[in-house]
Amino acid sequence: MTQYYASESFACSIDLSDHPAQSPIQPIASDPITTTPSIQPSPLSSCVDLSALEGQASAEATAVESTLIGPLDQPDEAAEEAPATGGFAGFGLGAKLLSAIAECGYSNPSPIQKAAIPELMLGRDLVGQAQTGTGKTAAFALPLLARLDPQQRTPQVLVLTPTRELALQVAEAFNGYAAKLPQVRVLPIYGGADFRDQIVRLKRGVQIVVGTPGRVMDHMRQGTLDLSGLRCLVLDEADEMLRMGFIDDVEWVLEQLPEQRQVVLFSATMPSEIRRLSRKYLQNPAEVTIQQKGAENSTIRQRHLVVHGAQKLEALTRVLEAESSEGVIIFARTKAITLTVSEALEQQGYDVAVLNGDVPQNQRERTVERLRSGQVNVLVATDVAARGLDVDRITLVINYDIPFDSEAYVHRIGRTGRAGRKGDAILFLTPRERRFLGGLERAVGKAITPMEVPTNSDINQSRLDRLRERLTALVATPRSEEQELALLSEILQRVGSEISATPEQLALAALQLAVGDRPLLVQGTETWRQPTPSRDRQRSGDDDRRGDRRSSPRAGGSRLEASTPPDADMERFRIEVGWQDRVKPGNIVGAIANEAGLNGRSIGRIQIFDTHSTVDLPSGMPEDVFSALRCLRVMNKELQITRHNA
Repeated sequence: MTQYYASESFACSIDLSDHPAQSPIQPIASDPITTTPSIQPSPLSSCVDLSALEGQASAEATAVESTLIGPLDQPDEAAEEAPATGGFAGFGLGAKLLSAIAECGYSNPSPIQKAAIPELMLGRDLVGQAQTGTGKTAAFALPLLARLDPQQRTPQVLVLTPTRELALQVAEAFNGYAAKLPQVRVLPIYGGADFRDQIVRLKRGVQIVVGTPGRVMDHMRQGTLDLSGLRCLVLDEADEMLRMGFIDDVEWVLEQLPEQRQVVLFSATMPSEIRRLSRKYLQNPAEVTIQQKGAENSTIRQRHLVVHGAQKLEALTRVLEAESSEGVIIFARTKAITLTVSEALEQQGYDVAVLNGDVPQNQRERTVERLRSGQVNVLVATDVAARGLDVDRITLVINYDIPFDSEAYVHRIGRTGRAGRKGDAILFLTPRERRFLGGLERAVGKAITPMEVPTNSDINQSRLDRLRERLTALVATPRSEEQELALLSEILQRVGSEISATPEQLALAALQLAVGDRPLLVQGTETWRQPTPSRDRQRSGDDDRRGDRRSSPRAGGSRLEASTPPDADMERFRIEVGWQDRVKPGNIVGAIANEAGLNGRSIGRIQIFDTHSTVDLPSGMPEDVFSALRCLRVMNKELQITRHNA
């Protein structure tokens, strides 16, 4: 394996063992690379003009631009123009595809794209490790589009994603890149959408299917998804599918596919189970790793504050007041907390939207579009609902509840600082949760610096600064038409002459109108900052346990079930699957998390018995979610969930 640095922001390592001699990949460092031309191109590469790849000469050895290209990312304005033989033109993608890429505004490939596209054009299996926001969607979408047969009406590419939101995002990216390929059709399939409509569109013919594992399996079992002509399977965010309990489903899909196919696996991290999956199902894959070279180059400023659980809402409103942010995502642990937080912020006058498992899919899409267009500035969401969310204007991510693992934290803060932009991330910790800070710092490779809850003076200064900035911007670029400006000027002159007011007095009166009835400055004492340990012990979101998931042995299971009641904010349910159904905790977690819109770690203790199991879920489950879970199937058997009587 040869290591080289692709840019100041990224380190890239590629496994070039058994790499074909005609590969256009060249090292950026001066180290020589030994290649062994022992791998024959896959039969799928027959539709690729490999001679086009040979045209990518020594220009590939120059330093890769640090521009990160993702499905919705825009290129860095400071990026230099690609050389004539470099950029995307040297990959052999085809004129129509290059034209669509140019219209998207892309000029220079990101490190993951530069490393992965040539390998995929040659038909090789590939394992790619890269964080969110590095442009991995384009890294696999572009070469797969270039190798499609538009005359084949059955799916040639299947992309599996852990969530509905990510499936929509990836499908949108494919459609953007295929804008000049009118015969290419892309279909996202996921739970919550009309199953019959998906069947109709599959019958009409599609070349690319992007879907979640559960819905893809449903179509395969119904015989409505014909994968006999499949050429490539992409596993996007494989580590998240593992965390959500979907790996067994992924393996089932893999085992149903044609023997001759290309498999591409992308993951932000590489746990042992993902490594096992790649060794079992990928044939001599190329390995590409793009990782942060150093914490000093991170574009996301990360801070944390410590506050008692009963004071989190007050602290949140103060942070929003003091932080000047264009768009904000607030991550909460459960659906109930998202509603509580959003209602509190609405009372403070914020434009707030909620994204959780109870929100219908069509409303989710409208909510994301409103956030993208600026109609909504604050989004309160659970992890499951916001997975894969890519909105350029997000400049601040607030972790209102600490995530249960470092991977979730990395994905959360990855919603800001996209494609080299600046971003802020603030983590709320209760005193009992401070011990988890070190693990998160090790995951991101840098210190998460402490901050104080903004004081009255901090908020007042922020309000004055924002008012001054708005006034300055309005003077420089008036929002009204010339005719309206003339009318406003006439009103000022008339009022000034009628009451003999000076221009300064008129300007002050106009500012007071703009400020409204709300006081400009925060007044009063800050007694909320005094610790209230008795209130903090009321488990208002500051407990650090949840996710204590135990699968009891067959012997003695009933005794554990009876002797260990659920925690105060949890409720125990019985489901009609057990050991005899060969169910595993991961199967239960993945199914319930996806349907109920929960983070997998929000699901509490799981106990599996011979004919049934029990699972602890957050209290206050809405009736419609409860009804949906009753019909949910795990291991091809309905859960038939009921409230457990201890």
